[in-house]
Amino acid sequence: MEFLKLLHGSYNIVMLVLFVRQGALGVSIRRERVAGRAPLFGAIKLHRRAGPVLTLLGSLGFFAGAAVSFIDHGHIPHYPRHFIAGLVLVFLFGATYLISRKIKGPAPPWRIVHSVVGVAILALYFVQVYFGLGIFL
Repeated sequence: MEFLKLLHGSYNIVMLVLFVRQGALGVSIRRERVAGRAPLFGAIKLHRRAGPVLTLLGSLGFFAGAAVSFIDHGHIPHYPRHFIAGLVLVFLFGATYLISRKIKGPAPPWRIVHSVVGVAILALYFVQVYFGLGIFL
C-alpha cells in the first residue's frame, strides 16, 4: 500500500511539473498576442495538443488517489482537505477544457477566463501537493 501511495504522489508531482509547463506555454502565447507580435505557432500547437491530455491525466491522478484511499481505509475522503482540493482540481480541469472550446479567433473574454482558471489550477495544484506531502511527513 505504501508503494501505491508513493506512486500516486510521484505521479501527481510529475503532473504538477507538466501543468506548470503548460501554463508557461500559455503565458508565452498570451504575451506575444497582447504585444501584437507574430503568433508562436509551435507553442500554440503544443498547448492545444497537451491541454486535453493533461486534463485527462490530471483527473486520472485524482481517481487513482481516491482508489488508493478506499483500498487503504475503506472510504474515500480519509484525508478530507486533500480529497476536496483534488475534487476541485478535477472540476477546474473540466472547466478550463470547456472554456478552451469556446475560444474562437481573437475573442478576449474566453481567453481571459481560460487564463484565470489556469492560474487557479496551478495555485491549487501547489496546495494539493502540500496537503499530499503532509500525509507522508
